Formats: sequence, structure tokens, C-alpha cells
Amino acid sequence: MELKTYQKQVIDDLENYFEYLQNHKKADTAFNTFWQDKVGYYNPLTGEGMRPYQNTVPGAVHLSIKVPTAGGKTFIACNALKTIFDAMPDTKTRAIVWLVPWSNLLDQTVRNLSNPEHPYCQKLNSLFNHRVQVFEKRDLLQGASFNPSSVQEQLSIMVMNFASIRARNKEDRKINEQNSNLANFQINENDILEGTEKEALINVIRSLNPILVVDESHNAESDLSVEMLNNLNPSFILDLTATPKQNANIVSLVSAIELKKEHMVKLPVIVYNHQNIESVIESALHLQHKLENEAIALEKNGGKYIRPIVLFQAQSKGKEDNTTYDKLKAQLISVGIPDDHIKIKTAHKDELKGIDLMSPDCPVRYIITINALKEGWDCPFAYILASLADKSSEVDVTQILGRVLRQPYVMKHDSTMLNLSYVITASAKFQNTLQNIIKGLQQSGFSEKDYRDKDVMPELAKEEAQQKNLDEFLFPEQNKETANIENAFDATKIAFNTTQTTTTNTTVFEIEEMAIEQNAKFQQQIKNQDNTNLALTTFTEVGIKVKHYKMRENVAQQAQEILLPKFVIETPKNDFLLMEDGATALLDRVNLLKSFKLSDKDIQIAFKSISSELYKIDTEEIGNGEYKMFPFKIENNSMQEQITNYILAKPKEGQIKDLVHFVVKQIDKMPPIAHTEIKKYVTRILENMSPQELIDFNQYKLSYSDLIKKKINDLADTCAEQVFNDWLEIDKIKTEAIWKFEPAIIPSRIANDIGNSLYVHEGDMNGLEQQFILEISSFSNIAFWHRNLGRGKGFALNGYKSNHYPDFILVTKNNKVIVVETKGSDRDNSDSAAKLRLGKAWSTASGSNYTYMMVFDKNAIEGAYNLEKAISLLEQM
Repeated sequence: MELKTYQKQVIDDLENYFEYLQNHKKADTAFNTFWQDKVGYYNPLTGEGMRPYQNTVPGAVHLSIKVPTAGGKTFIACNALKTIFDAMPDTKTRAIVWLVPWSNLLDQTVRNLSNPEHPYCQKLNSLFNHRVQVFEKRDLLQGASFNPSSVQEQLSIMVMNFASIRARNKEDRKINEQNSNLANFQINENDILEGTEKEALINVIRSLNPILVVDESHNAESDLSVEMLNNLNPSFILDLTATPKQNANIVSLVSAIELKKEHMVKLPVIVYNHQNIESVIESALHLQHKLENEAIALEKNGGKYIRPIVLFQAQSKGKEDNTTYDKLKAQLISVGIPDDHIKIKTAHKDELKGIDLMSPDCPVRYIITINALKEGWDCPFAYILASLADKSSEVDVTQILGRVLRQPYVMKHDSTMLNLSYVITASAKFQNTLQNIIKGLQQSGFSEKDYRDKDVMPELAKEEAQQKNLDEFLFPEQNKETANIENAFDATKIAFNTTQTTTTNTTVFEIEEMAIEQNAKFQQQIKNQDNTNLALTTFTEVGIKVKHYKMRENVAQQAQEILLPKFVIETPKNDFLLMEDGATALLDRVNLLKSFKLSDKDIQIAFKSISSELYKIDTEEIGNGEYKMFPFKIENNSMQEQITNYILAKPKEGQIKDLVHFVVKQIDKMPPIAHTEIKKYVTRILENMSPQELIDFNQYKLSYSDLIKKKINDLADTCAEQVFNDWLEIDKIKTEAIWKFEPAIIPSRIANDIGNSLYVHEGDMNGLEQQFILEISSFSNIAFWHRNLGRGKGFALNGYKSNHYPDFILVTKNNKVIVVETKGSDRDNSDSAAKLRLGKAWSTASGSNYTYMMVFDKNAIEGAYNLEKAISLLEQM
């Protein structure tokens, strides 16, 4: 199981934040700068931008990721753990406290993280070399495989619910009591929580300075919850939620449209309002039958096994009475539903315990509940939410709606109806019910655009229901007996035959027609959203106000018709991914390095040519929210002497092994170069060093590691460019005009206004860039110019160089496009030359209507232009 595109973006955002943290050292400064570069400065008066970092847990970096329900938050978190630990020193204990709000979610999390057959467990084992142990609280209290030695050697995930830490009852208070099973742990006096005993589990956890993963973190915003987080003495906190609260430090957010594109969810939700409960039940039974018949036909034609399930949501009348649900179950059986097809799941009765609802051997098709199936219940076979609330009530589906959104097998099915979900109600207060459906969607991370509704309850029935409400309020004693007959219905009024192969229910025909029509409109809506600024759509969807700037009206039409070419390669036919012959994909540097091997590359690196500095990993508390685990320069001769003595005391093989481990960790990932390839290459370098050179290397290992990484990058660049040129020669690489200007841009900072710009305001510029654009902006042949944005916001030349974002895009009045990169004379000419070669290759492959120019203020390299010459040529184009 690999990360989806949007999931990978979340991990990229997290890695990007750590780069900011490395540069700025303080969690708040890093966070604020991270978002300023994305959306500009925060304006407290207008609410634009991302509000500043909230330091609710001092001493720990506290970040939140927002992903809608069914978006795979847990899988993202499993991958994020590797990213987090990669940003920390090797000496950091790999201890995780995984917090969940409810017991059912705890059981599910433990099961999925520890089951070798489950993708979550498999991913953790892959990332942490199969050295992973998952603990429940009882395991920790008993010291079962939980000791100082095991904690140092593995990734330890301690899954606990909030109540375990808050310690409100006798059972939970055991976490604060003396425990002889944990006597082997060394606990510093400073780590002892006030009011607890030294060898208590809470203090062992505090001494480990753990990473916290807080699932459904919107439930952990109270003062008591914040106190709980602080009591765990964490070094890092990662919140997982679909609906972040005000204090969340959102580092990455996913738009609902991304889940729709990846077929993660069954949307839109089709909502149908009936006249009475009998109609709700009859429609639910027939609709389930219809969906199951479609699923059977689908499976016969090679599709996946699906058994659609109805969730009957009973109306709550105070304390749950299981006799009521038993009566409801009996009534369904009287209609003809087999007993084993129906299960009850309430706070006090759980007939689903131990049942695998995904198994083809499982007969369950109907589940009776109120809201026990809230967050943490994720059976994707749930398709229909049927509310059995009295018709005079508004239906509160807020807590349970997300349970029918998950798409089976994360794929688009050949049946339209199996790609949608359904809510059936009988509510006179239907508009209020719709508001609750919208709330339910919003709590799942979606929006009010993600449902379609039809109301067939006549106005007379609504008036009768409203009168009933008034009578119950005015004469409660007269209506007491009726109120106690909870969720009752007349089974004789329900027409349903389990042996029928086709349905005769007219409502199901209406729902099918509605589903097909609305799904087509919904898909068009998704397609239309593809033509909008995705970042702006995402920010708007989650309520973040962003200062954005639209195109100028006088050039907008011309700009919208322009498409810039990108390099593409043909992809092989793939039925699973629905790729036909001749399909193309954007060329990535990774494509060019598939055959790259370090084993035959030279290891010549001029280490002595650098001005070396000694670094160490500073793990001491810095204070004021400053991060504890990043490199700080030191000048300490005694430290150098200690390191030298330590190295000399080890045999050469041991020295090399230690240094290889350190260097490979510093180099980190360099896809698609395998980790083992990098390790072998670094080992070759170190094996060719003398003992004194190894001592020098150890003293200056951060600087030396950077040189090795640069060497590998240079070797990879050379190979990638050679393959790129070969593929161009044989037409394996082509260009396709696919990139277009965004309707609006979100620059981090805006520049001074200069005439003829594409957008109302353009991004900030340095002195040379401003000088250049001032010269050409008034030329009669230039229709408009645009300051191209970097960091994934603008147009990038893809190929053997990663992330080459030229500075400007100029468009003439006859639609000629000139892409311009400006360079100061102090720039690295080798890098500039490589970018220039890529730009020239792009303009040649794209045709005569596209030109790439590199402009220096002076001392231009071969093939580039000095400023004066470039301006002269541009005026003539």
C-alpha cells in the first residue's frame, strides 16, 4: 500500500516544515515563516493568512494535519513517524504514545497497527526494519516486553485513550501509581509528575520524552485535554483530524476534492425524505437489495466483492433501552429479514464484536444503532443510512453520516450506484435535517456541495407532524404512552420479498434516476474545479482567508487561452489504473535515473578544500518553544578531543560503520537511488580513508556529509541529463501543452506595481528582476508579463533538473511566449549552465512559438545574454 498523491503531499509538507525548523530553530518562527511563504503575512484585522503558531504545549513542536474522513489519516501518520524521527538525532528514543478518544477506536488502532496482514503494520515494519512493538495500557502496566532495553531497540507504540491519561477512575489511576514491573527504568527527578509516584507508568512515559499522535484531535481541545498532553512531556505532537479546532497548528490540509479524485469516498450523498417510517424501511430494504444485485453482477464480471449494508439509526429517547432495539430487530424479522442478517450496536449491546464485516462469509446486511458507530468505525460496505426517528423530529445524522462515506477498495466501480451513498429519512423538519447532514459532512471534512436531496413528504403531513409536536409539548401526560413506543412501525404496511431478484419499489427507481443524474453533474463539478486554483479552493474550503489576486480583465481572455508545454513520457497500458495505449505522464527526474547505479561511480571528493566547522546534536532544552533536537554549531576544543579519543579507541571497521550510519541518515532519501546503494557508496569512500582522515571526517561530519550528498547529486545530474538527451533523440520524451495560468495567484509578498502585469498584483522581485521588468513592461509588442511563482505555485521546467522555476513569463501580442530566468553575476555558473541547457531543450522541443532566455546583469555565460542585449532582442520579438 503506497501513499496517494494527496497523502504524499502531506508528508512533503511535513518534511518542508522540518527544513524551516532546521533553519529557524524555533517551532513558532518556523511555522509562521512556513505559512507566510505559502499565503503571505497574517493580517489580524482581516483574518487573511494563517494565524500564528499556538504554543499550547511548551517545549514540544505541535502540528496538525487536516484530512477528511476516509482520507487515510492513520496511514499518513504511519509514514509521518519516519519523517519525524529522520529529523531527530539517532539517540532519540523511538517511543510513541498514540492517543484515541474512544475504546472502540483504541481496539481498532491496536488491531490494525499490530496485525502483520494489515497495510498499517506492513508499512511500519517496512519503515522501521520490522522492529516495531504495539502496546496497550495493560501491557505497559505489566511490563510485558516493555523495558529499557526493548524501548531502545525498537519503535514502541503505546496506544491509549484519553481517559487513561486523565486518570479519573480507579482503573485509570494505576498509571500514576508505583509499579514494581517498571523498576528497571531510570527516571530523572525532573520527570516526575506532581502528585504521582516515581516508578509510575506516567513517569516512565515522561522520561522517554515521547512523540504523541493524537487521533481525532478535535476532541482534545479542552483545558483538561491540553493538561493531559503536557503531562506526557512530549517532544513532538502530531494531531490527526478532519475538523481542526482554533488552536490547531495546521501544517498540511487536504481538500475533499482530492479524495473524490482518488475514489476514496462515496459522493455525492443522495438524500430522500419520505412520509413515514414504514416508507423509510421499505425503501432501505429495496435499495439494499438493488445495490446487492448490482454488486453480485459486478463481481461476476470480475469486480470486487461488495455486500451493501444498511445502518438503521434509531431515535434516542434518553437512556438507551436494549429491549427497544430487540423489538425493532423482531419487527424487521417479521418483514422477512433473516435473523443473522441483523445486528445491534449500541452503547450497551455490541453484537458486532468479533465479526469481520468485510468477509464474504459474513451475512450481516442491517445494523441497528443510534450513534455508537461514530469515529473509528470504518466498514466501507455501509451504503445506506436510514433514520427511524419519528417523522415529527428533525434527524440528527451529524455523528454517524461519515460511516457511509468510505469507498470499498478505494476504486471507482462500474456501477454508478455503488459509487454513491444514501440517506433516507421521514422528517417534517427536513430543512433542519439537511442542516444536520451538512454538519455531518463538515465534521467529516466535506462541504454542503457534497449532497443531493429530494423531499416527497406532503405539506399536510408536515403540518400534522408539527401539530403532534405542539400536542406533546402542551399535553405531555396524554402523549406519554406514545412516546415510550420508541421507533415502532406497522410491519404489515411494508412490501418486501427477499426472494425477488428485481425491485418493484418506485422510490428505488427514483433514487436510481436521481443518483445517475446527480453523479453526472457531480463529476462535471469535479472537472470544473480542476480549472481553478487548487490551493485557493483548499484554503477556502477549510475557512482560511487568503489574499489572492486575479488576472487583469484586459488580458485575462488571452492568458486563459495559453497553454505552456511540459515534458512528458508515454506510459505503458495499465488496465488497473485505467491507462490506455498512448497515455502520457509528466517527466520526472526519477524517470531518468531508473538505471542509475552508484556502484561504478568515482569517489573523488575534495574534503580538504572546505572550511570545516564542528557540529554536535544539541538535545538540551533551549526554552521559549525552541526545538531541542537540531544541529547547532559549537567551538569547543575539549569536545573535539573527546571525539578524537573516542574514534581512536575503536577499530577501523567500527569507526566506518558508525560514520556510514550517520552520513546515510544525513543524506536521507534521494529517490530513486536505493538506500543500500547510498550506503555502499559512502562505505567505499570511508574505506579508502586513512585513520587520520577518519578522525577529520568525524570531527567535521556534517560538512563532509553535505559534500558527499552534493557529489551524489552531481553524479545523478550527469546521468539524468545524458538519459534525457538520449530520450529526446529517439522521441521517447515529447512536450505537451498542458500548463495554464491560474485564475488567481497567492504570492507570499507582492511587488511594486509595474504596468502590463498579468495579475492585479505580482509576486515580489529582487533588484535585477525589477530592473529587467521595468525595461520591458512598456514595450509595444508585450501583451503582459508575469512574475512566475516558485515552491510548487508556478510553472516549472521539468527534466533532469528538479524545480527549475524561471523568473518571468512574457507573452507578446501575437501570443509568442518567452520564459526568462535572470541571474546575478555571483551565481553558480555550473548550475546556471545546466538550467540553460534544459531551457534551450524545452524551447526547441516546444516549437518556434516558445523561447527560453537566461539573462545576466553582466558576464553572461555562453548561450545566455547580458541585460542590455536581452532587452534589445525582446523589443524586436
